[in-house]
Amino acid sequence: MSNWQIRTKNLIDEINTKKLNGAKIAVFGLGGVGSYCVEALARAGVGSLDIVDGDIVAESNINRQLYALNSTVGKNKTDVAFDRLKDINSDICINIYNMFVNNDNVETFDFSSYDYVVDAIDMVSSKILLIEKCKQSNTPIICAMSAGNKLDATAFEIADISKTSVCPLAKVIRNELRKRNIGQVKVVYSKEIPIRPLDSQDESIANYKKRSSPASISFVPSTMGLILAGEVIKDIIKK
Repeated sequence: MSNWQIRTKNLIDEINTKKLNGAKIAVFGLGGVGSYCVEALARAGVGSLDIVDGDIVAESNINRQLYALNSTVGKNKTDVAFDRLKDINSDICINIYNMFVNNDNVETFDFSSYDYVVDAIDMVSSKILLIEKCKQSNTPIICAMSAGNKLDATAFEIADISKTSVCPLAKVIRNELRKRNIGQVKVVYSKEIPIRPLDSQDESIANYKKRSSPASISFVPSTMGLILAGEVIKDIIKK
């Protein structure tokens, strides 16, 4: 065990640290939530990570995403993540997938090979797809609900999807899973009532069409990402 893990070992003991060293986790989505989740998993000593995102770093990401710097704008998020994670732990095994997961490419992944899957993506259809695949392979999954339009980082809760409230995204996911008779999905969600973005005060059709992203701030998506990582780590060492 490397010296850099000594404080982790002192907290969770050597056996559990080795469990993390031997774990293989897939994280889908490397935005404001997923980037912080991936880093926390790597710093905890997770030995193998599959990281999946088809996006490039944009200037608008700088306010909240770990990989977003002036020097990384225009680069693939997966490439930036790879370099950073290797700088944290040169021994970590990282597979990068520069893609957005969907029905056409989901068979790329062997979900049965993962000890855990983290869903940190935005698209509802892709979130449902990941849940379905994990249920089929009996692989644990934890899903991020909406972190956008929120200002209270203390309002996050961990719950089964059936127990969620307030969050509009969670409601959509609940309904879709109910149609498919899928239950028992662990999620992180916020009970904060979403804040209406300032640009939404303009009710013109032109303004509505140009709005595509929720409002955000630095400390809310990052908090959700760290909570996701914490749940994964605690579940793995319980085994």
